Amino acid sequence: MDKKTEDKQEKTGKLYVIGVGPGASDLITVRAARILSELDVIYAPTGKKGAKSLAHSIIEEYLLPETNVFTYHFLMKADIAAKNAVWDEVAHSLKEEVLNGRKVGFITLGDPMLFSTWVSLLQRLVLNQMVIPPWLEIVPGITSFSAIAAASTMPLSMENQTLAVISCTASEAVLEQTLLNHDCLVLMKVYSHFPLICNLLQRHNLLKHALMMADATLPSEQCWRNLATQPFSEEDLGHKLSYFSTILINKNWQLSR
Repeated sequence: MDKKTEDKQEKTGKLYVIGVGPGASDLITVRAARILSELDVIYAPTGKKGAKSLAHSIIEEYLLPETNVFTYHFLMKADIAAKNAVWDEVAHSLKEEVLNGRKVGFITLGDPMLFSTWVSLLQRLVLNQMVIPPWLEIVPGITSFSAIAAASTMPLSMENQTLAVISCTASEAVLEQTLLNHDCLVLMKVYSHFPLICNLLQRHNLLKHALMMADATLPSEQCWRNLATQPFSEEDLGHKLSYFSTILINKNWQLSR
């Protein structure tokens, strides 16, 4: 190994992709807390331009005062070219930071490998899926639906039951087949699809087995148990629901009012 290669290896830093959990700052893992306290720089995503990152607010107390924080606006409603431009820019910045020998963190709500913007960056950083860069470490986080199940005392799945996790951005036909084919379901990204979901659940007599929670573990948390008993108005039907709204269904679990 020549000196140039040795110097480059010594200079290479580390990228930690950290799931910060569903919202409460004390629901991050011990490993995540330790790593956060050692970072040189952290990249925090936000869905609204100019808004503070929720993920950053969750872990702010664990950071060193001198840790640099960069907030990136990841476009939710834009054409693919615009989204690609942001992902390309952030992926390039992350890799440059690492190659310059810095300890870098990229934080994301819940778990990094589930419905996360991080995966779009991963595709750019790991071109060969068989070879994972030695400078990359992914730290798993508690998912929102795990927190919802715990808070509501509703089992996600029991014994021989099957469990499906699906985004409500899927087509009506796919959603309906998933409802029919599984005993337990986690319906994510409910907020703007609530009328459709309610109709499907009513059609298959599943409202009594379904609960919905918004902003799990945050001060603004709301929970609706047994959706068959909930008198939602037209205004509620997707227009005022939090972006962080999730429905759990367990066909063998009868929910009280």
